[in-house]
Amino acid sequence: MTTAPPLAAILLAAGQGTRMKSALPKVLHPVCGLPMVSWTVQAAQAAGASRIVVVVGHGRAQVEAALRARFGDAVEFAVQSEQRGTGHAVACAMETLADFEGEVAILCGDSPLLEAGALEALRAARRAPGAGPVAVLTGELDDPTGYGRILRDAGGRVIGIREHKDATAEERTIREWNAGVYVVDAAFLRRALPNLSPRNAQRELYLTDIVEAARDEGFAVAVRWSAESVIGVNDRAQLAEVEAVMRRRIARRLGESGVTVRDPATAYVEADVTVEPDAVLEPNVTLRGRTHIGAGARIDVGCVLDDVRVAQGALLKPYTVAHRSRIGEGAQVGPFSHLRPDTDLGPETHVGNFVELKKTSMGRGSKANHLAYLGDGIVGEKVNVGAGTIFCNYDGFQKHTTVLEDGSFIGSDSQLVAPVRIGKGAYVATGTTVTRDVPDDALAVGRVKQSNKEGYASRLRAKLKATVDAADKPRDA
Repeated sequence: MTTAPPLAAILLAAGQGTRMKSALPKVLHPVCGLPMVSWTVQAAQAAGASRIVVVVGHGRAQVEAALRARFGDAVEFAVQSEQRGTGHAVACAMETLADFEGEVAILCGDSPLLEAGALEALRAARRAPGAGPVAVLTGELDDPTGYGRILRDAGGRVIGIREHKDATAEERTIREWNAGVYVVDAAFLRRALPNLSPRNAQRELYLTDIVEAARDEGFAVAVRWSAESVIGVNDRAQLAEVEAVMRRRIARRLGESGVTVRDPATAYVEADVTVEPDAVLEPNVTLRGRTHIGAGARIDVGCVLDDVRVAQGALLKPYTVAHRSRIGEGAQVGPFSHLRPDTDLGPETHVGNFVELKKTSMGRGSKANHLAYLGDGIVGEKVNVGAGTIFCNYDGFQKHTTVLEDGSFIGSDSQLVAPVRIGKGAYVATGTTVTRDVPDDALAVGRVKQSNKEGYASRLRAKLKATVDAADKPRDA
């Protein structure tokens, strides 16, 4: 069996993308949480590219920073300072690959749906007996307006690519179009690039002209591929269409791995999210960043999680919102709970309706089931926090910590003014404002003494009614 030659990849990402109408470079617009160009880099890596050169121009600093943050030194860069066409962009990249021998894959940075399998198919086709030095990926559309058309001779051999603006009326009826993805012999590419000419409608150096040049060395070969996988992004509408496809792919991958995705059409799961088998994602769930869902956990309708770790067996009830938090094994959260950054819920904890936590940890078995705010808190094990409890953590200048030790009980409608500590097994009576530490096993009561005035209610009502009647009485003219 013949050993495949080394593979390098060139990604074209220098364009401005004016139709996006955005200050952000087009290739950095996210698709399921990743800049679209990152998906293309990953496809090249999966296909076995040992070197990857990204051609940058518009927004160069932003593009380079984003790719270095994710891929480090695995990605190299070439600068196309003047936009003179795709052929010129590839020539810029080949200067970086001056010592490379093998095959060069040429890809578009705005085609995030491209799969490694497409590149593998191109490589196989280019090495087939009788094939020439170029393999090009093509698709077929009922209306390929705007795309270059594949030209074939009477025998079906590929003899050229005609860009839409340069095509004749007859050529525009061709449905097979150029996907902008190639695998080319590096030595041939070096010979062909200097011969490109700007004699075309856009006065640019077209990379597509290398297909015609390949006729002298055995003709280019074409591999037809799913149009859905190679479609590019030119505006926000196409961006949404591409993201919808990527969402379906991610949902399918999760389903194949043992995850129940109840409604793939409404599930939004980003690229770096991980979900273990037997987890359940109900409709309209959004999982972002590096969120991790443990085995057997259930994420119910409408939950939004961003960089959250959910342990196995946890239950997130509808419309829980969490960011940069941890949820322990068997914990229950929601509905309508809000976990702000640095919340850490231990095993078997319960956080319920309209409870908000920020930078607060809760130990095993502790509960805050109703209408509470716990900010900058350390809550021990088996603590009960009653409805309406507030950790008063901010004095206008600094944040302060509230500590509830194991087994303490906080009655409803209590205000704990930090810094304050409630001791082990201590009890805070309902409606208490706590401003001093409460010792272990103590009862804290801080209520105003109740006073009952017998028979006063009817007199009060009469007085209030008289006031209203006087206000409604017409004045003399």
